[in-house]
Parts: sequence; structure tokens; C-alpha cells
Amino acid sequence: MGFPGIWMTESERLVYRVVPKCACSTIGQILYHADHGRWFDGDIHDAREGLHKWGLDHSRAPIEAAVAAGRGLAFTCVRNPYDRILSAFFDKICGIQRNGRRYRGNLVPKIMRDYGVEPGDPETGFDFDQIASFRRFLLFARDTIRFRQPMEPDIHWSSISGHVSTFIRGGGRYDRILRTEDLATGLRGVLRDAEVAHPVDPDDMPRFNESAGHGPERAHPVAAYFDDLATHLVHEIYGRDFALFGYGPDPADRAAKREIDLEAVHVELGR
Repeated sequence: MGFPGIWMTESERLVYRVVPKCACSTIGQILYHADHGRWFDGDIHDAREGLHKWGLDHSRAPIEAAVAAGRGLAFTCVRNPYDRILSAFFDKICGIQRNGRRYRGNLVPKIMRDYGVEPGDPETGFDFDQIASFRRFLLFARDTIRFRQPMEPDIHWSSISGHVSTFIRGGGRYDRILRTEDLATGLRGVLRDAEVAHPVDPDDMPRFNESAGHGPERAHPVAAYFDDLATHLVHEIYGRDFALFGYGPDPADRAAKREIDLEAVHVELGR
């Protein structure tokens, strides 16, 4: 199985399991800066040197060796499922990607046709009914995750626990699981304990939101997008994420309700 989704500093001080839509651009830049004392010029997802990634052939042996030997501080980052699925909708379904096109070619036209999703149009200032369109997208996301129809679930809306589990099942063990909602505090602790060469204050760094400015702004509070049916669907899809990572059921109160139990996460996701 290996370690899909793992990024590691060349110094092997930090081992990070990427979870899409959970601050991965910011965290990737932190990893790069930790070794080199500068930010990667561009989207960190495009970096092919200066940072080990499981998807790069030359990085696999160093990652496997470091994990087997327990080198480096291993961590990941999670997010409230309500915020994450809403972020995936605005970025991947409504947003224009950095190549100037819609995400995944015919995906958006297909869900427009089959589910009535309206992604908005940059030519008209993305003027559309965001709430109705998101709720239709949520039905599509549920179908991909629960029924693998009309396609396999995309990494941007497949479950957080599914991403986090691959590192555990490959033989790794997390030292920390951070929360996007309190990212700066979590990153400060990680950088301190890993004793990186070039620490940085997460509160005093550029913003690396690669999807910003390429799609519509969210027009309503998060809770407005989730009526009773949408709330039920989110819990149907992401029930394990809510339970494992301590998030509550109310979309209007999305703060974590308890600390993450690392041991329980390893037991549950290692099965």
C-alpha cells in the first residue's frame, strides 16, 4: 500500500499526511520553509523538488525508510466536515482552476445535467442560487461516497478519516493531529517540537489559499447552506469524521467539542 498522500521535509524532521481542503497549501509551504528558509514560488502542489512527496518516484524510498525508523514528527490536519464540503463545492465545482478550466473536464457539466447543480459563471459575476446549488451537489457527493455512482468519490470530498487512515494502515503513527480551526497554535507546537532549521510564526506569514479569487465568494453564513436534509446527508456521509475528530452535530456551532484521542484514532483507523 505504501504511504499515499505523504509529504516529508528533506531533513526528515516533518512527515505530513495531506488531507485535501484542510489547509494543505499552507502546511505544504510551512514544510518547504522549514528546510529552506523561503517559500516555494508557486503552488506547493506543483513542487517536484525541495520536498519529498509519495507521488514522486525518488521520494518513496526516503519516506518509507523514515516512517519505518520513526524519524520525524508525523502529523496531519482535520477540519469540521460542514466547512470542508462547502469549501470543496466553492473551489472545485464553482471555481475556475489555475489552468483556466473547470475542475476535471466534464465533471461540472455532468452534475449540472444530472443533478441540477448551477456553478455560476465568471462572466456574470457568479450570480446564482448558492444554497440550492450546494444542496444538489451534496446529493451528488453522497452518491459518489455511499454508492460509488456516478463516479468514485473525489479526494476533495471523500472522508477525512479515509485519508488519515492510509498512513496508519501502512505502519505509520501520528504524533499530532491538528485542526484547521486552530491551525496557528497547532503548527507552532509542531515546528517547536520538530526543531526545524527555519521556524516561522504561522500568524506572520503569507496566505496560501490557492483557490482564492478563482470563484464566487460565499454569500451566506455556513449554517444557511444546511437545512435538515443537508445536515442529515452530511452526517450520513461523514459520521465517522464527526465521531473520531470531536465535532458536534450543529452546523451553526462548528467548534470542536473535545480533544482528539490519538490512541482511539489509531485503533479505529488501523482495523
